[in-house]
Amino acid sequence: MLISRTTCTEFGCLSAPFWAFSLSWALALCTVATLFARPATAADPLAKGERIVFLGDSITQAGASPGGYVTLVKEAIDERLAGQGIEVIGAGISGNKVPDLEFRLQRDVLAKKPTRVVIFIGINDVWHSQNGRGTPKDKYEEGLRRLIADIQKSGAGVLLCTASVIGEKVDGTNPLDEMLDEYCEISRRVARETKSPLIDLRNAFLDYLKAHNADNAEKNVLTGDGVHLNAAGNRFVADQMLAALGVTGPDKLLRHMVLFKFKDDASAEQVQEVVDAFAALPGKIDTIVDFEHGTDVGVENLSAGFTHGFLVTFRDAAGRDAYLPHPAHEEFKKLVGPRIDKVLVFDYWTSQSNR
Repeated sequence: MLISRTTCTEFGCLSAPFWAFSLSWALALCTVATLFARPATAADPLAKGERIVFLGDSITQAGASPGGYVTLVKEAIDERLAGQGIEVIGAGISGNKVPDLEFRLQRDVLAKKPTRVVIFIGINDVWHSQNGRGTPKDKYEEGLRRLIADIQKSGAGVLLCTASVIGEKVDGTNPLDEMLDEYCEISRRVARETKSPLIDLRNAFLDYLKAHNADNAEKNVLTGDGVHLNAAGNRFVADQMLAALGVTGPDKLLRHMVLFKFKDDASAEQVQEVVDAFAALPGKIDTIVDFEHGTDVGVENLSAGFTHGFLVTFRDAAGRDAYLPHPAHEEFKKLVGPRIDKVLVFDYWTSQSNR
């Protein structure tokens, strides 16, 4: 509309055909300029030469170390988008809150000329409230909005993450659950109103923990201390980030199939105890990325007495190799051994797409 008004004012004396041509040309130029200036979004595939900066606190700082989520994202992009020259940069500093990110945005992010910035923040803004050094909700929201505005003004796209967890209990008894949920809702609103793609780590963590934390443990499922990521947590977050960035590929998974034939004198209660103990292992061994089990329902009478099947999935052979001697697995073997007549184990590789 602004172009239309300006054109009418400046070219009102021109003949109608020339005015129409000038207006059409101006609109076309405006459209082209908008396309080139528009920040990338999560819906846009990564392009050659992009530079992605991960901005955050100690979780992101550790994420840039070997095995950390930023490193895992970099390795996946290097493998799946080889030759595209896409750069991944970690910009996390321990203890940071939203005001700290604002303070160092120019130096640690914008000076690097990013095309996309992933903001993973909020844990310390809530956690530090216990010692009076947290970030008030209004300041948290205002700071997020300024961060996003400055990044978008630079021409880069923003992907905003909700905070993950401060304690992994699934029954709502982590002391800061309610407050953390309030701050995550602020992040969701800011993402929605600034049209920034959202990576909802909070909900992703809660869903995963409900399925894999049968013991309602405070830590050691996706974190080592209730906050900072362990190996499974780094892989989990990397997967969320890669999905948001549209990076998919034929990444392989290792399936570990186990069949049990129980002894004739094993009671139904003893069999169920074995099943429950096996099902609890994913919450104790962080290299397990997926698990399912069931009983034989075949009609061909070819099961050879094997009644219970379990399918354990690992990211790689190293994950399986860590699982086999793991203390939790060794304890499980002590339970199941006296009750099993025969066991059959079969491992095979499958594509990630078949997961």
